[in-house]
Amino acid sequence: MAAMFTCCLGCCGDGGPGHAPLKEMPTVQLDTHHMGTDVVIVKSGRRICGTGACLANAPLHQNKSYFEFKIQSTGVWGIGVATQKVNLNQVPLGRDSHSLVLRHDGSIYHNNEEKNRLPANSLPQEGDIGVTYDHVELNLYLNGKNMHCPASGIRGTVFPIVYVDDSAIIDCQFSDFYHTPPEGFEKILFEQQIF
Repeated sequence: MAAMFTCCLGCCGDGGPGHAPLKEMPTVQLDTHHMGTDVVIVKSGRRICGTGACLANAPLHQNKSYFEFKIQSTGVWGIGVATQKVNLNQVPLGRDSHSLVLRHDGSIYHNNEEKNRLPANSLPQEGDIGVTYDHVELNLYLNGKNMHCPASGIRGTVFPIVYVDDSAIIDCQFSDFYHTPPEGFEKILFEQQIF
């Protein structure tokens, strides 16, 4: 019995030869390596202010992703998905094929084309905006309510993106959501968490 206990401690307890220590999974947050030059990221990578855009640090590899944004101070802003080829210093986004975003005026743009628009009485001023993405369609939720304004068209590996200007401040929630994600959608997972 003592030999078995010693073996267990020797093999597993100290991470002996042949055993790799477990690594803590990274946290999804705004990526300070992929942000505009006049962007300020605070609150542990969860709040954006200044002028410009910032990508999250995790691509949307899983089939159905959900994330949220909370408008803390209104101004010029946009949220959605983008590839790493997007110009992070040019706002508003949605002018090229590298981003698909909801703009502060309620329009959803991709490739300089309005793809959809929020209902007129649903323009977000301050509150929570949920985003679902399933590699085909981006859908939006205002304070947990589906806005029924899907948009699509972006191709390639995409990341959550947010941009601000004109005193806008946006908080990002990539877990611990304010609202329950729609059925089948979940928080963004890093690739190693999926497999």
